[in-house]
Amino acid sequence: MKSGAKPALSLTGRALRLLGTREHSRAELERKLAPHAEEPGALDKTLDALQAKGFINETRVLESVVHRRAGKLGASRIQHELQAKGLAPEAVAEAVAQLRASELERARDIWRKKFGQPPQDAAERAKQMRFLASRGFGGDTIRKVVSGADDD
Repeated sequence: MKSGAKPALSLTGRALRLLGTREHSRAELERKLAPHAEEPGALDKTLDALQAKGFINETRVLESVVHRRAGKLGASRIQHELQAKGLAPEAVAEAVAQLRASELERARDIWRKKFGQPPQDAAERAKQMRFLASRGFGGDTIRKVVSGADDD
C-alpha cells in the first residue's frame, strides 16, 4: 500500500459513517452500500447486525424526518420523503395523519415568514399559492391561508 493511502472501509465502517451524519433507514443503507458489497449476503449480515444493536431504527428515522421537515413542508411532501426512505406504510400513514392535523397552522406560519401580508393582486395570489403548493400543502389549506381566513 502506498504511504498516505487510506485503507478501504468495511461495510460496517461505511454504514456507521453514514449513520453518524443522520438517521438512515435500512433501505437507504442498502442502496448506498450495495456498490461496496464484495460478497453476496455480506450486506444483509452487516445490516442485520447493526439493526440488532439498535444502530438502525425505523422509528427514529421517521421521527427525525418529521421533526426536521414539519416546520417547512406540508404533509404530502413529507409523506413522499418517508416513502422514499422505504419505511413501513402503516408508520408513514400514521405520521402523515398526525401532520395533517396541524397542516393549516404550519402553512400559516410558513406563509407569514415568507410573505406576511395578503396578496395585492391576482399575480401575487398565484405566486403565494404556488409557493405553498411547492412545499406540499393541500389545496384547501392553501386557499384558507392565502385568502386570510383565520376562522377555522
